[in-house]
Amino acid sequence: MTHSFEGHIAGLGTTSGTRIVVGMWDESPYGTFADVMVEQPSGHRILIAPRQEIADFVASTYDFDEVRIEPVSLETGPEWSVHTRSLQVRFTPGRRIWISPLLSLVPSHLRRQSSWARLCNPVARRVMPGVQTYGTAGNDRVEWYAATSVRHLSCARATWEGEELGDLAPVTPPVRFGFASAPAEPTLTTLTSYVRE
Repeated sequence: MTHSFEGHIAGLGTTSGTRIVVGMWDESPYGTFADVMVEQPSGHRILIAPRQEIADFVASTYDFDEVRIEPVSLETGPEWSVHTRSLQVRFTPGRRIWISPLLSLVPSHLRRQSSWARLCNPVARRVMPGVQTYGTAGNDRVEWYAATSVRHLSCARATWEGEELGDLAPVTPPVRFGFASAPAEPTLTTLTSYVRE
């Protein structure tokens, strides 16, 4: 069985050393939702999910040291914002990066194929450090990504449990939730994520 999640992923670092990956899913087996993965400077990895069934699926696919069930609200526009009880983050998407026009040329039937993602994986790793398009996930699952657009983040602010996390910074060191990190450069990616059990 293959599950598909269509939406956006924002990946950003902060000058405090905390790195944040936000998944914002318009279509998924669980409906519309957002979830957040946080890696602290210590390496402690936290998942914030809005419901237990989502937390169970994500935590069985990726690796975390802690899971929190919290409402996750999302607002989009010129500035995007994500709020939970623990985390508040705002970011502004900027211009599309150079590879976006190429991504949009890939036919949709080809983009959905795991074999295409596997073929693109070495290229993706080279042109966007931290990125992989195909890999193995938890519980013997296979996961692949089909991106259609990637935009720079021009600015971001975040707080964790009321403490400011500092200015926007690269996602370095790479996050360690799964087989791939978010791009080292803070970005907002429009994509579909496929997970095959």
